[in-house]
Amino acid sequence: MSRILVADDEEKIRAIIRKFGESEGYEIVEAADGLEAVRLCEEQNFDVVILDIMMPGLDGFSACGEIRKRKKTPVIMLSARGEEYDRIHGFELGIDDYVVKPFSPRELMMRIHVVIGRGRPREEQAGHDIFKAEGLLIDFTGRTVSVDGQRAELSPKEYDLLFYLVRNRNIALRRETLLSQVWGYDYYGDDRTLDTHIKLLRGRLGEYRKFLVTLRGVGYRFDAAEDQY
Repeated sequence: MSRILVADDEEKIRAIIRKFGESEGYEIVEAADGLEAVRLCEEQNFDVVILDIMMPGLDGFSACGEIRKRKKTPVIMLSARGEEYDRIHGFELGIDDYVVKPFSPRELMMRIHVVIGRGRPREEQAGHDIFKAEGLLIDFTGRTVSVDGQRAELSPKEYDLLFYLVRNRNIALRRETLLSQVWGYDYYGDDRTLDTHIKLLRGRLGEYRKFLVTLRGVGYRFDAAEDQY
């Protein structure tokens, strides 16, 4: 049985998520603020943590940062605000999804299902272990990215997205394809998530952002030739 931690200062929100979560077979644990959420994550293991941004004591962003120092548990952020800054800040912290209030409980259950599914072991994809183009070095096996010799720190989903783009380099990839292949075939959410991650990736890659080409009305393409040794 998957265990879900729900941290929200609104008791009604926690009750709704508990009702729908238990109907899906999940074990639901509740926290009324960020501090309690961090403490519970230190003491117990969860398959997903749901954090509201606006909480007393310790907000959701800060709680996520503290949890990330200890564990790599997937995090879904809840917010009454849908501003791009909040989404980007959340993804920079390494969250797995972002849900704007008011939300559909059934949609949230779908998102939880997808996030849990992502954590299941997958067979390694075929392809080169290392890709190098100019000063960009990607080690698939070691799951590292270096830009001009400096290690670039990416979130788990940024790694997944970049690796998929590079393994399918020089191919026009539709937005729907990227969402289904990187986020899961049954991804149920806002495709702005893809745009946000592309924007973050471009920031990580420095001058090699030039390899990430936007195909207007279609999607994206990683356009680079591999160095020959």
